[in-house]
Amino acid sequence: MPIAPIDVAYTAVATAEHGRDGRVASDDGKLDVVVNPPREMGGSGAGTNPEQLFAAGYSACFQSALGVVARRERRDISGSTVTARVGIGRDGEGNFGLTVELVGSIPGTDRETALELMKKAHEVCPYSRATAGNIEVTLDVA
Repeated sequence: MPIAPIDVAYTAVATAEHGRDGRVASDDGKLDVVVNPPREMGGSGAGTNPEQLFAAGYSACFQSALGVVARRERRDISGSTVTARVGIGRDGEGNFGLTVELVGSIPGTDRETALELMKKAHEVCPYSRATAGNIEVTLDVA
């Protein structure tokens, strides 16, 4: 399937120094964090890590996509949250790979309806579209 051209409205820029054990900063100075491998991977765990940053971005983007879907369907998702759990580990060939679990909490909405809204949000979320076919992403509701 060919990649559709995008009319870019915004470009985020961040620069890393020393990879997973260093620092990452955005060009506008709004993000400037120390990154370290987590203790589970032999690091100090003193700073944040790329997986936490990815989880933060994915959960925020998915929450917005959930809002888009809810507005289209005239559903109230007030008080809802989306939690992203990003796992990192080795695959069968020894390469590192990621997994993602997205868990939505939509107060006042039954499980079946909430999961259906999550599935529809997964179809429109830019992060979900970018990762489709590349990493395992599972959806659940709290």
